[in-house]
This record gives sequence, C-alpha cells and structure tokens, in this order.
Amino acid sequence: MLARALSYFGIFLLTLLSLLPLSILYIIAWIFYFFVYLVFGYRKKIVRANLRNVFPEKSEAELLCIEKKYYAYLTALVVEIIKMRSISKAELQRRFRFKNIEVLEEYFKKGQSVLICSAHYGNWEWGTMSFGLAISAQNYPIYKPLKDMVFDCWIRKVRSRFGNKLIAMNQTLRALQANKTEVNVFCFGNDQSPSKDELNYWTTFLGQPSAVQLGIEKIAKKTNRPVFYLKTTVLKKGYYEVECVPLCLDPAAAAEFEITELHVRLLEQIILEEPAYWLWSHRRWKHQKPAIGS
Repeated sequence: MLARALSYFGIFLLTLLSLLPLSILYIIAWIFYFFVYLVFGYRKKIVRANLRNVFPEKSEAELLCIEKKYYAYLTALVVEIIKMRSISKAELQRRFRFKNIEVLEEYFKKGQSVLICSAHYGNWEWGTMSFGLAISAQNYPIYKPLKDMVFDCWIRKVRSRFGNKLIAMNQTLRALQANKTEVNVFCFGNDQSPSKDELNYWTTFLGQPSAVQLGIEKIAKKTNRPVFYLKTTVLKKGYYEVECVPLCLDPAAAAEFEITELHVRLLEQIILEEPAYWLWSHRRWKHQKPAIGS
C-alpha cells in the first residue's frame, strides 16, 4: 500500500515538473548532473569499465571527456523524458525531424507493413513518440514492462499520447497476428542484453563478445516485412534528426543471422562516430560467452 502511494506521489511530482518549459528543465538537468555524476557517481564504475573495454586505444583524458559528456547527455535525457507528459505535437515535431520518411510511405501506399530497428541512442523515447506522428501507418513500439505496475501504466499512457500502441515484448507475436490485415509498423530496440534464456547468438559488438536478441530477425524472416533502421543524429541539446536506413528489404532471402549482423554493425558505426549518446550505464556485457564445449 505504501509503495503504491509513493508511486502515485512520484507520478504527481513528475507531472508537475513536465509543465515547466524545457529551458528551465535543462537548468534542473545540470543540478541532476552535479548530484548524479559528481556527488553519487551513479553507475560510474560500469560506465568507466565499458568505455575502457570499448576504447582501449584512448587516453584517460579522452575517456574522461566522453564520460562527462555522457552524464551531461544522460541528465538532459531524463528531463526530456519527463517533458513527454506535456510536450505538444508541434514542439516535438520541431525538435525531432525525419529527413527521408518517404522511403517508408512508398511501402505503406502499396499496403505493405514494415519493421523498424533502433537502439538506446540519443532520445529514443522522443524518437518513438514522434515517429508515430511522422508516418501514415499505425506504429506499434515493442517495450519491456516495468516491475512497478503503477509507473508502468503511467509511462504507457505517456508514450501513447500521440497514437502509438505499445506492445509488451511477450505479446509481440500475438499482436502481429491480431493486426496482420492492417498496414502498420512494429518498432524494436535491439541493443539491450538478452535474458539468460535468450543467449542463442553471440557476435562481436564494439570489440566485446556479445549476445544479441534475435527477435526482429525471426519476425522479419517469418513475415518477410522489409526492415529499416532509424539512425538518430544529435544536432544539439534537445534537437534530433533521423534517417530511415534500409537494412534488409527481402528478409526471406537473407542468410541466417544476416539481419542481426546488419543492425549490430550499423549501431556499432553510429556509436564509434559519436559515443557519448549511447547508454553506457547499461550493463550490456553482463553475460559471459560460454567456453567452447561447455
């Protein structure tokens, strides 16, 4: 009972905060930065270990520069996500631009649905929200439900404010079947570490042995929906641009794991070009690849 009351109180405070203009929220983000990075060092050991492993050639000064830029991005991201509760369509569309959405619309005009792959890079929450506004087809983002049911219900309502219909990960196949006659888009974020029972495919990602989720490849080959990648570029604080990159237009003809390797390599390239905007505080490499024969 107390936990639910605290959750509702937290939602009340977040809703009030969301009413502030972004200019004020970014000032609050710098206060967050002071406490999150300088005082409490939130997941600093994880961030530093990840950066050292991925960039062994960089000096300590270079790694520290990426680290500071990452925490500044992370705290700004937090207030941007809070702002989702009250941001207007016009402001969201002004801050998140899609420069070649017509490549998707050509498929929709032919009555063909597509799959979208993306990652936790830039502001993926704003990206998913604005993507639903940018396309004529129905958008179905795949998400992992939160353990706190009160917050999960609230964040689902926030994410679906502008028409997106969220699908829990374990309901993906059922949702595909239920909406198979509709022209739609199913959006996947495929850069998180799989659960222990999904460690079925290993590759090298950012120089590290990495297990990769196979969900989007399995669905692409099963449905033969073309796969596109939403490549996000951070223009400046609070402003983003997205390119719709064709990843695999004929999944049925693709070799096994080809689609998975394509999206892993593209994300790798994006991160190496500008590393500060990826989620380094996530324990991406918490699973160890089993030894051969074990």
